[in-house]
Amino acid sequence: MLTDVTTWYLEMRSPTQLRSVAPPSEHARVARVEIPLAEFNRFLYVTVGGPWYWYERLTWDDARWRDYVNRPDLETWVLYVSGTPAGYVELEAQAEENIEVAYFGLIEKFIGKGLGGYLLSAGVLRAWDLGARRVWVHTCTLDGPHALPNYLARGFRIYDEKTEQIDVPV
Repeated sequence: MLTDVTTWYLEMRSPTQLRSVAPPSEHARVARVEIPLAEFNRFLYVTVGGPWYWYERLTWDDARWRDYVNRPDLETWVLYVSGTPAGYVELEAQAEENIEVAYFGLIEKFIGKGLGGYLLSAGVLRAWDLGARRVWVHTCTLDGPHALPNYLARGFRIYDEKTEQIDVPV
C-alpha cells in the first residue's frame, strides 16, 4: 500500500542539550548487552517494531543478524522493568565521531508509563560517554505517536525533513 511518510532527522551537538529523565521507579534499569546475541536483538526488533511497520530486517537470516550485532561499532542497551525486557536502544558509532540512535523503542505493554524518556536519556548519555561529537536519530510518521515528541523533549533538534511515498506492507 503506497503511503505518504514524513521522516524527521534530529540531532544533538552538545551533551548540554540533553534534557535527561531519571528512572521512573526503582524497578526500572538500563543495562548493556555485554555478550552480543543475534537472537536477542532479533527478538527486540520484532517485538518493539511489530506495531510500527519495522519490516526492513524481517527477512534477515541468522548470519546477517550475527554480523550486525558482532560489530565493534554497535552497542545494544536494554530497559528492564522488574527483570522483564521493556525496550531497547541501539547505538551505532559512525564516521567523524557521530553516533546514531539506530533503533529505539518500547515493547507495547510498556508504552505510556514514563519509560521512554528514561531509556532515551540513558542511551544518549552513553553516546556522549563514548566521545560523540554529534548524536543523531531519525523517526517517521510510521513510528509510534510518542517518538518525535520524546526526541524533542530530550533536546534533539530537527535538521531535515522529507516526505515520500513508501510501499508499506499491509
